[in-house]
Parts: sequence; structure tokens; C-alpha cells
Amino acid sequence: MYLFHIRTYGCQMNERDSEALSCLLEAYGHQSVTEEESADVLIFNTCSVRDQAERKVLGKIGIMKRLKAQKPALKIGIIGCMAQRLGESLFEKLPHVDFVVGTGQMNQVPEFFTRIAAGETHLSALSLEVEEAELSGHQGQSLTSYISVMRGCDQFCTYCIVPHTRGREKSRPIPDIVKEVREQVDGGSREVLLLGQNITAYGVAEARKEGIYTPEFSAFADLLQALQEIPGLLRIRFTSPHVRYMNQKFIETVCRLPKVCKAFHIPLQSGSNRMLAAMNRGYTAEEYLQCIEGIRSLAPQAVFSTDIIVGFPGETPEEFEQTRQVMHQVQYDMAYIFRYSQREGTRAAKTLKDDVPENEKMERNQILLSELSEGVEKRNKAYLGKTVEVLLEGKSKRNEERWTGRTDLNKVCVFPPVEGFHPGQLCQVKIGRTTANSLFGDIIQA
Repeated sequence: MYLFHIRTYGCQMNERDSEALSCLLEAYGHQSVTEEESADVLIFNTCSVRDQAERKVLGKIGIMKRLKAQKPALKIGIIGCMAQRLGESLFEKLPHVDFVVGTGQMNQVPEFFTRIAAGETHLSALSLEVEEAELSGHQGQSLTSYISVMRGCDQFCTYCIVPHTRGREKSRPIPDIVKEVREQVDGGSREVLLLGQNITAYGVAEARKEGIYTPEFSAFADLLQALQEIPGLLRIRFTSPHVRYMNQKFIETVCRLPKVCKAFHIPLQSGSNRMLAAMNRGYTAEEYLQCIEGIRSLAPQAVFSTDIIVGFPGETPEEFEQTRQVMHQVQYDMAYIFRYSQREGTRAAKTLKDDVPENEKMERNQILLSELSEGVEKRNKAYLGKTVEVLLEGKSKRNEERWTGRTDLNKVCVFPPVEGFHPGQLCQVKIGRTTANSLFGDIIQA
């Protein structure tokens, strides 16, 4: 039996994989510990989306060499996207690492535990083919459960490493997902976050193989309808959709179903059609805006968040202004705004010159962040004096004397505790103060 600790970097998909891997290892008799110093095996679940993420992990694992010198029996493993991308070259960079496991082969980790106990080292499993028995376990009770509905991406955006580290799209059957969600709801979950790199393409690869795919096809809409019927489930969220698959069936479904939260994260990346084509996004700015307006026409209360890349190769000041214009038009509640950086192995890194000066990227980044913050703070003021429905999550991380929760529109609310209320309960909160990040108020008792 090993004591193991998993440190997770990157996206919510990685968090979900770490949770499921922990459950698998515990099923084999190993025990999870919260402190690195207590562990016999340290596992690093890694991210490759940006170079900075990889450097951070490599630096952290490099430091572990000293710890292993002090504790020779310590075992170290690297899993996830960086493991998939760099593979066995990690043993050259970090010879004190014992095993490397890619994104599709995490079921082999328990076997690797047995083999390293027998003295083997430098073990690897790096196929992108997802094993038949996918990881599916959950740890403990959580108000919000992360549910992986598909893996991989077939989009191949020129800047993105994900298809090369997560493989091609593969969707889980609807009955399997419904069963998992039911079990989570029975265990206390009240909200689910559905995960997929290109989630509106759920079921598309399988439909194409069967010859039944049409532009009107949306298996994801069918999945949402099935989850809507689960008693006790209060809210459904998902990330991240792609405009190419946001057809009318999808739009009508997300607007019609009451459990689907009307806060949508829809990556834009750029407001310039030339940049979107260079990124291989597969849509125009006009088509993106049509999707936004389609949702707003059926759900006027809907709010949006997005991803933006500034300084993509060749981006002119005029094209940056086009991105600003789209952001002004949509009025996002939140945005992840990144300065472009080359990722080795992507088409952009091979074919496009990173020609926008770094100081220009930083300036564009700061302009968008500043305008976003000003806009959100202004729009949040509209909540003053209003009452909103909040899913109570528990104590605030910043102030344990306060409770926190979120609205359907993903607004964070902070309020004093009230006897008789408990996490997982929907409550009415009257807002008395707002900032760009949060709403503050008091629970209204019936």
C-alpha cells in the first residue's frame, strides 16, 4: 500500500481526471494524503496549453530531486497533457521521475505502482487511444460534480496543442452519463458541470461514422434534455461549446430547459475574420454574434464569458480593434485574455512567425482587461436592491464568517449566515453592495 498525493495543474478536465484517478488508486488499496511530505508517491497531473504552465511544472518536479535524495524510497510520476506531449524525453530532463502516463492511459497507474514497488523505473504509457474502462469515480460529496462527457478535439486550431495531447473526439453514451449524474445527485450533488474540450461536438464523431450526421444534429441537446429529467438536480452548466456546432436545436434547448444555467462560456479568440481563419476556428465574427443574438432572443437574461488571444501572428492594430468591438457588443461578464505564445508542435508554431512585439501584446491585453473590468462593475450595479436566487455553497474562502454561493448567471454572492439554511439549498438574497467580482447581500427569510 502506497500513500499518494496528486498535484493538479491546468483545466477542470485535469481536476476531474485527478479525482477519478484517486478513486481508482484507493480501490486498489492505496491511500490519498493531502500533504506532499507524507506521500510515498507524488503524482503531477500536468497541463500543456501554454509554455508557462509546462515551465512551472518542470521547475516544481526539478526541485523534487532534492526531496528524493533525502527520501530515496519516494516515487514520482508525471501524468496528463505534458506527459503526453513530451513523453519519455521527460526521463532525460528529469531522471528522478519513475513513470510517465499520457491522457488516455491513466488506468495503468495502479499497475505501475506494483511495478515500481518491485524495483522497476522509467515506466511509460503514452498511447492517445483512450482505454475502454474510462476513469469515472468521484470522491466524497460535492455540491457541484464535474462530469466528463467526451474527450479529445477534432478542431485542430492552429495555436492549440490539445488535439495532440488529448487525441481525437470520443463521446460517452448518454445512459452512462445519466447514470453517473444520478449517482452524484443521490450522494448530495445539486449541480453538474459537464466537461469537454469541444462539448457541442458531443456525439458528432460517432454520428459521422454511422452516416447520420446532419447540420441539424445535436446529441448534446439530447443529453441536456435527459439530464433535465433527473430529480434533485438543480443546475446544469457546461464548458466549452464551439460556434460551429451551436445550431438551432442546441440554442433552443439551452434556452428552454430551466435547469440549464443561462451563463455561457463561448470562446471567441478574435473579432477579426482574417485572424479567425488563420487560427482555423471555422466561423466568422458575424456567425459568432449570430449565436449570441440567437440565445439572447430566447433568453434575454443570458450572460456570456469568453477566451481571447491577443497578438496572434500578423494581428494588426485594426484587427485588435475588431476584437474590442465584438467585446463591446457582447458585453462579457468574464474573459480569459491571453497573450499569444507559440506552442511547439502546433501548426502556428511551424508556419507562422510570432511577429507582434511582446510590449504590444501586453498593451492590448491590458486594454481588454481594463475595459472588461469597468463594464462588469457597471453592469453589476444593476443588481443593487434586487433579489437573486443563490445556490448556497458554504463558507466564503476569504471570510469564514460569511457564506457564499452563486446565481444561475454565475454571479458570486456573499452574505451573512442564517440559522436554518444549509449548503445545497436555494435561497433568496437581496443585494446591497456590488463589485466587479461579487455581489453582497442578505438572505431573505420567508
